[in-house]
Amino acid sequence: MTDLFPPPEPDAGGLLDVGDGHRIWWEAMGNPEGKPAVQLHGGPGGAPWGGGRRWFDPARYRLVAFDQRMAGRSLPSASDPMQPFTANTTHHLVDDIERLREHLGIERWLVCGASWGVTLALAYAERHPERVSELVLVSITLTRRSDVRWLYHGAGRFFPEEWSRFAAGAAPAGGSATGDLVAAYHHLLHEHPDPGVRERAALEWCVWEDAVVSLEEGWQPNPRYDDPAFRMAFARTVTHYFHHAAWLADDELLANAGRLAGIPGVLVHGRLDIGGPPDVAWHLSRAWPGSELHLVRTGHVGGDAMLDPAMDALRRFAS
Repeated sequence: MTDLFPPPEPDAGGLLDVGDGHRIWWEAMGNPEGKPAVQLHGGPGGAPWGGGRRWFDPARYRLVAFDQRMAGRSLPSASDPMQPFTANTTHHLVDDIERLREHLGIERWLVCGASWGVTLALAYAERHPERVSELVLVSITLTRRSDVRWLYHGAGRFFPEEWSRFAAGAAPAGGSATGDLVAAYHHLLHEHPDPGVRERAALEWCVWEDAVVSLEEGWQPNPRYDDPAFRMAFARTVTHYFHHAAWLADDELLANAGRLAGIPGVLVHGRLDIGGPPDVAWHLSRAWPGSELHLVRTGHVGGDAMLDPAMDALRRFAS
């Protein structure tokens, strides 16, 4: 079993005003004189994953984590169905990362992302390559329309019963198995006037999210989905981003991967990732000169097979 570092205790943090009425919660931990690193959480609309903080040697890294707009402790919260998402896009989040870096007086930092955090890390690094020292990316996502379609339609072939329930949950918006389920759930969660319908849609969305990873070793139902406020915030944010394909041109991240040349990068992806097939990671590695790809025998959530190459990269980059 992979040995993780002790859980680090944040020693600095707060709410940073990033404009547009948004304030993002951030915190820093580890050695104040250590190598700067920033952790980008998944979702969209998740929260910094506590276990991921234990990948970093607190004696050698100064790790920064933050809640993306309207997620976690950032304000306002997406759990309020009346809160609009007009100033919450990938481009806003990229700007937030830069504001946070400037606020902390960091010149360059290692960027670590998982799942949706990979899409955000790539968008940030391609726009600001001079601010990125290395990239460590786990469970590769590009959030293209084809990727979104696979996750909420194609992957249903592995879970026919669960997907049938998910498709049925779109019925109040006129959704159907042959239509666009993401669009249907987006309508329910952002436009439907009935709170009960919105709450049911948030539940069904999260039940499907959990089903897609349910074949992985040691899987247990994710307790965060037991919280109605989290379900609402998460489902509203994911549907907002995925309905718009993250406001990125199709294959934009692959087309611009040449901008990452010279940035050491390690990609780790599960060969058994049902929600994100491994050819996505392979195509990224082909487009990114000098990147290092590890395809490991695990799924999206990972385990020791995924931790080993990720932590090995962080040990190497620390020096």
